[in-house]
Amino acid sequence: MGAVNSVDYPTAGDRAVAASADAADFAAANVPPVLAEAVTLARAAVVELGEGAVGEHLATVGEDDASASHYFAADIQGYRGWQWVVVVAAAPDSDEATVSEIALLPGVDALVAPQWTPWEERVRPGDLGPGDLLPPPADDPRLVPGYVANGDPEIDEVAWEVGLGRRQVMSREGRDLAAQRWHDGDHGPGSGMAKAAPGTCDGCGFYLPLAGALHGEFGVCGNEFAADGTVVHAHYGCGAHSDTSLPAGAGSPAYEPYDDGALESVTVPSPGQADDAAPVSGAAHGVPSTGTCDD
Repeated sequence: MGAVNSVDYPTAGDRAVAASADAADFAAANVPPVLAEAVTLARAAVVELGEGAVGEHLATVGEDDASASHYFAADIQGYRGWQWVVVVAAAPDSDEATVSEIALLPGVDALVAPQWTPWEERVRPGDLGPGDLLPPPADDPRLVPGYVANGDPEIDEVAWEVGLGRRQVMSREGRDLAAQRWHDGDHGPGSGMAKAAPGTCDGCGFYLPLAGALHGEFGVCGNEFAADGTVVHAHYGCGAHSDTSLPAGAGSPAYEPYDDGALESVTVPSPGQADDAAPVSGAAHGVPSTGTCDD
């Protein structure tokens, strides 16, 4: 907002803004009268600014012997809980105050935007999508020039022998950070899946060890029904281990098979037919059923 200076809130350090009912007593005790009585002057300064309505006077807070701040409720759409703060000043022997500065500041219950976070600090793993570009930070400690020995024997031997290599390779710090993430992640030895597994990945036929300095601890799972294509720790494990075996008869029914071809078909008369077949003298007291057997 134009002509609004930035000042710390609350202006009087860590003192809370007094309620409007106590503002007069607070002002009388801590603020010189010429400054405490400048409420009308302070309100007029906000109105003249023309950048938002000004509400009730909330408090007067003394800054020092020559200045004080007047707090007003800000009646501006979208600025719930904000306050106009007008700093007035007067020389010790002066009988007239002048406006020093005006600011629109958030109150205790104000709705404010979250603290600004630079873009490079907001990016999280998994945010990168198709077509997105994510260059590494300048002087990224995870990378070193390809011609510098980085501690990985397979890279160092080739790069130093022929004097060539990739433009940048992972530094020891970069590898250590990656290894720690993988060790502590969902496919590390401490995960619930690993603790319940019948065996570990370093003994599984689907385990494809990584090359280089991480060869001894990490590999990639090649089982499409497990962690397929994912880096796993050598001591991770799951139920799809290549040596997993099931008890004999596993998956078979626990009961004898039911032959639905051996059925007896019985014809039962409907309720209407049963009523028509009234018993007669010498007849049986019931209607015999007729049926056929498929056997």
